[in-house]
Amino acid sequence: MAVSAVLGPKLPDLQYLKRLARDQLVHLLESLPGRKDLVIDPDLMTPLDRIAGASLLKQHGVDKIFKLERTKIHGGCDQLVYLVRSKLTTTKLIADQITADIRDARKRKYKIIMTPRRLQVCDMVLEHEGVFGLVSIEELHLDLIPLDRDLLSMELPQFFRDYFLHGDQTWLASIAKSLVNIQSLFGPIPNVYGQGRCAKMVADMVEMMMSEQGERQSSVGCEIGHLFLIDRDVDYVTPLCTQVTYEGLLDDIFGIKSGSVEFGPDVTGTDKSIKIMLSGEDEVFRAIRDRHFSNVFGFLSAKAKELQTSYDKRHNLKSVQDMKQFVSEELSNLKKQHKALTLHIGACETITKNKSRGDFEEQMRTEHGLLEGVDVRECINFIEESINRQHSRTEVLRLLCMLSSTQGGLPSKDYKSLKTQFLQSYGTEHLLTLHNLKKLGLFVEQQAPDATTNKLTDKMAAKLTDGMASLQLQLQLPKKSQFRAVSRKLNLIPKSAENFELRNPNDMAYVFSGAYAPLSCKLIEQVLQREGWTGVEDIAKLLPGDNFVHLKAKSARGKSAGSNPDSDKIVLVYFLGGCSYTEVSALRFLGKQKGYRFLVATTALINGGKLIESVSGWK
Repeated sequence: MAVSAVLGPKLPDLQYLKRLARDQLVHLLESLPGRKDLVIDPDLMTPLDRIAGASLLKQHGVDKIFKLERTKIHGGCDQLVYLVRSKLTTTKLIADQITADIRDARKRKYKIIMTPRRLQVCDMVLEHEGVFGLVSIEELHLDLIPLDRDLLSMELPQFFRDYFLHGDQTWLASIAKSLVNIQSLFGPIPNVYGQGRCAKMVADMVEMMMSEQGERQSSVGCEIGHLFLIDRDVDYVTPLCTQVTYEGLLDDIFGIKSGSVEFGPDVTGTDKSIKIMLSGEDEVFRAIRDRHFSNVFGFLSAKAKELQTSYDKRHNLKSVQDMKQFVSEELSNLKKQHKALTLHIGACETITKNKSRGDFEEQMRTEHGLLEGVDVRECINFIEESINRQHSRTEVLRLLCMLSSTQGGLPSKDYKSLKTQFLQSYGTEHLLTLHNLKKLGLFVEQQAPDATTNKLTDKMAAKLTDGMASLQLQLQLPKKSQFRAVSRKLNLIPKSAENFELRNPNDMAYVFSGAYAPLSCKLIEQVLQREGWTGVEDIAKLLPGDNFVHLKAKSARGKSAGSNPDSDKIVLVYFLGGCSYTEVSALRFLGKQKGYRFLVATTALINGGKLIESVSGWK
């Protein structure tokens, strides 16, 4: 593959979004002159680090920084600023703290900064608690946060539960606004594709907001050629699979939060933990993040030898000038790479120990069997054994959901047996969790055909089917998974997984050891290739929600002043309900193959465990 094809066109500078959010935060802080204390929502602590550090906050009048908790805030300044997510529980907690100050005769000025937007229901809570008149309320439009050069996240993990489980559409306007902001900076996106009910609503909101802004958009050149909106329920199987890329395993084992990971003493080799930012700025990490894990150690070993060779160059320097040049130009970078290399080798050792446990290989065989639809009875036996041994409840539920999603639901006998075994092993308090998974269509029972159905004429049966589909759409009932049929039509399962090339892959299925290509990414590939849904209508019908496409004529593309001539090769993919690091890796690989550059935006970065826990009944 040519170097130009690998590098691809230049990506838009996402740091503009960071600067805008930082400038807005600074303005809001300075609107309350003098010293003030800042109380931050725990959910915003890590995301805020990507926008503004403690030193910047101190420069703009912040004296002390507190985490929002149920305890009262003692001492401190007479001005208090709350930076919080717009949630009822959080607002009630703030109201309780203000009420406690009133009881203690403590006089303060209060400002509440709500992100990503102010909600009327939060105002109502403050009114009900009798403190609305004591506070000033502002908005911080902290929507998409740049986590890397090609990765954006709203860091709203609750969106999946709120929308897909409860049907709460509160956050849709914020998602639409984030897309409007992107187009304000990088120009209107001419080609928009989407799959899913949520995607359609967001696209409609964006069109309405853009039309209200009118001609203000016309002077901005086009830098992004395509936008793909995709609902998470279009593809549940991909995030449920165990990740085997390096970055995916870091998330599964260590947990990545807002692009940061904390390595413990087992990785650092000291008695201290260390928190690092993961991004393409780290040369070592950039080279290994998307690799299959089996191909990481070899690279790190070669890199270590390369660094040692570079260090040894200092012994051959013949003049003071050469030494000065080495120290000023190379030594600092070598030390940085050495530190990163040490940490990543330590992380690999921890991952290897985790993978060496007795049941990991059997678990992977089970997952591959479910994906391929072979030896399903043996897969069920492994899941039952995991339940009886009381393995992690999250892991067991992940496998149960994967079993159900890949098989289009479970036969009544298996469903009832597995449900009973799970509740007996882990407790009946998990009934709510199982109910939520059923409501989402993740763990469901196959419906046996009614005897009277066989007596219906074809015409009557067709009418009944159409009526049920309409009712399903109106009530947001979970659609039965059609994974097996979609898998065949999109060729998601490679024919020769055993001999799959993982070192130099030629198929995105490498991200799952050659067993499976992510459905979401394959769908995006097909739609981009056809510039619409023509030719994939039969596949789209099997997926939840409607599909849509808004295309501009080719002759009209890229004519705005300042447009990027390569914009047609820049694709923004927005996952509504979460996206896994494996999907990000697959899209990066697809981009290299097809000459595209993908920007990935999402409401949150997730994996199978996070997906299950977000809708669980436990805390």
